[in-house]
Amino acid sequence: MKFFIDTANLAQIREAQDLGVLDGVTTNPSLMAKEGISGNEAILKHYTDICHIVDGDVSAEVLATDFEGIVREGETLSALHPQIVVKVPMIKDGIKAIKYFTDKGIRTNCTLVFSAGQALLAAKAGATYVSPFIGRLDDISADGLSLIEEIRQIYDNYDFDTQILAASVRHTMHIIECAKIGADVITAPLSAIIGLLKHPLTDNGLAQFLADAKKLGN
Repeated sequence: MKFFIDTANLAQIREAQDLGVLDGVTTNPSLMAKEGISGNEAILKHYTDICHIVDGDVSAEVLATDFEGIVREGETLSALHPQIVVKVPMIKDGIKAIKYFTDKGIRTNCTLVFSAGQALLAAKAGATYVSPFIGRLDDISADGLSLIEEIRQIYDNYDFDTQILAASVRHTMHIIECAKIGADVITAPLSAIIGLLKHPLTDNGLAQFLADAKKLGN
């Protein structure tokens, strides 16, 4: 399973990259705003800066919601760097644009997916990634992980190449459960990724080993 980090914070991206397990980055206008990045020129530069830190795919989101606007923005984003994947919303014109991009060899990430039907349409249009938002489903007392299971079954039934990118991941158990189901990718905050390192028995065991070593004069 690939690990993406969901942020626009360059320091956090570097920390995840230095850990040696990072496969890519996802970000969006909300995350850009959180870092104080505004204005088209600054946003485009920030995407390029991210590409210079990581080795893998970087999802860059369009803001337009009409076909012509999505295509125009997507082509601009794609031209920034070979690692850029154009992030397109799950709407009618978004699906049309994903098909257009697919035919042009431009990779896409279909975002804001909340149903198996939406994921099926994204795969039919040729999306590189589909991003079901599991945490936001959990927020309204729906089962986000069940959606991952449904999409996995459908994609396996028909050998779709589209990769399931579990998004809106909130904590370590989301990551573990997505791995058990067979999500191709998770995108998570740094805290959730770092959280996988933690276990009290590891901490206690290491403390005991170090205490014993100190008794031996090491």
